[in-house]
Amino acid sequence: MRYHQIIVVGGGLAGLRAAIEAKMQGLDVAILSRVHPVRSHSVAAQGGVNASLANVPEGKEDSPERHAFDTTKGSDYLADQDAVFAMTEDAPIRVIEMEHWGCPFSRTPEGKIAQRPFGGAGFPRTCYAADKTGHALLHTMYERTVSYDIPVYEEWVVLSLIRDADRCRGVVAMNLQTGDIDAILADAVVFGTGGSGRVFGRSTNNIISSGSGMAVAYLAGVPLKDLEFVQFHPTSLFGNNVLISEAARGDGGYLRNAKGERFMEKYAPKAMELAPRDITARSIQTEINEGRGFPGGYVHLDLTHLGAKRILERLPAIRDIAIHFAGVDCIEKPIPIQPGQHYFMGGIDVDKDAASILPGFYAAGECSCVSVHGANRLGGNSLLETIVFGARAGKAAARYLAGLQGGTGNTPEGRKLADETLERTVLQINRIRRAEGPEDPSDIREKMRSTMIEQIGIFRKQDQMEDALVKVKELQDRYTRIGLRYHGLKYNLDLLTNYELGLQLMLAEIIAKGAIARTESRGSHFRTDFKERDDANWLKHTMARYTPDGPEMSYKPVTITKFQPEARRY
Repeated sequence: MRYHQIIVVGGGLAGLRAAIEAKMQGLDVAILSRVHPVRSHSVAAQGGVNASLANVPEGKEDSPERHAFDTTKGSDYLADQDAVFAMTEDAPIRVIEMEHWGCPFSRTPEGKIAQRPFGGAGFPRTCYAADKTGHALLHTMYERTVSYDIPVYEEWVVLSLIRDADRCRGVVAMNLQTGDIDAILADAVVFGTGGSGRVFGRSTNNIISSGSGMAVAYLAGVPLKDLEFVQFHPTSLFGNNVLISEAARGDGGYLRNAKGERFMEKYAPKAMELAPRDITARSIQTEINEGRGFPGGYVHLDLTHLGAKRILERLPAIRDIAIHFAGVDCIEKPIPIQPGQHYFMGGIDVDKDAASILPGFYAAGECSCVSVHGANRLGGNSLLETIVFGARAGKAAARYLAGLQGGTGNTPEGRKLADETLERTVLQINRIRRAEGPEDPSDIREKMRSTMIEQIGIFRKQDQMEDALVKVKELQDRYTRIGLRYHGLKYNLDLLTNYELGLQLMLAEIIAKGAIARTESRGSHFRTDFKERDDANWLKHTMARYTPDGPEMSYKPVTITKFQPEARRY
């Protein structure tokens, strides 16, 4: 049995930043990550990170307040504005900090951090490193982690939280290299475990974006918030859904239908291709649904007018992706794209210091819901969220530890609780590992993903969603009779993926129930049978709590401080 003052679960940007902050406070902190940290999904972020640095032409003055307004409007007024202001006010500090730590941002001719326009923003505030911003930030952050000599439990996966009635006391996790399951005691735990994109088909997400961290917290009694709000990125490659960054449109790319028309003028005449993602994704899908797309279901992202020099300087990764995954050189030909599932606005319910209702348990990044994104996230705010709330989580955990008398982890009471949790978890995992039932889990997984993307996707309707919920419940029943192909211990990825399948089916049920209940359209949640936003009845967050009989749904108010809800036009 191991012990650290703080355990951070997740080796992406949010987790690494939380660990660094805790270490800077002089604490014993360790990171638990299912992959080597630089292979975390943060590395796939391309376009940039938002901050009001004001590195823009004279006469255009940006500010944290303007950034907060754009974020709140983009959220369709579901974001908690105290959290939004916390993020936008911290943004310049965190971005400049990353620059000082060595992040190779692209530069203006004057040597300042370069910024480009992104959808839904009133200013070009998205700082970038060509179109590999997540890659640059993550490597910079990992170098910092190494310099602080923070230990990493690499290729470990969290299975359970250790908790009593009063607080979180650590985690139970599996070492993939050996198959061993062990308890790690801690005085505080921070989750930075990422999103749940792989619940859906046609996702831009890495295969490790399983949502298991959200589900582990949920099973431990921590509520999930706003899980029905799922972002569909407007531009993923047709056929395989590899992400094509918003930077391509930020640098002047056009969206064209099969007639060659720049169709966004019909849907967002002022913003055009730089409308928020929910509006742009629906516009593309509408063109496809109404027969103005290309055969098979896609439209074109046209960069050819930008010229080779601009593309090679500012969009080199996009060109490489298009060449290698679509056989198209975007200097010469348009890129075939379609909307793809991309991001979860909802997640583990936390406050603006990343603290949950369970003392000693924190969450940051996509697994969490602060909520700064509300019903729709603006591009460039996800990388920002990771570094802002990762740092806040580390600071809050340090403050929590300072108020404890002698810690809560490595005590006889803590060890006894850890042993009990470990025993329950091992029994659960062994039941799955030894399963020899007739049901093929890969078939269940594919049916879950196709059901979610087709029936609870970009456009939603009551009868279709209710049918999807019935299908999910049927899949949950089938899951109890699965059989595994491999029953060994070492690197049993069959065990891991099928353990996570059970968790994903649980999340799918929450998504479906939340979406069915919300009889309005707001941000990414667009219902063809309730097309208008309904602030009188639905200006509130959806909360889901675990019960043995399924999720218990409730609601809580949105925090509004400065910006009153108004019509959302672009």
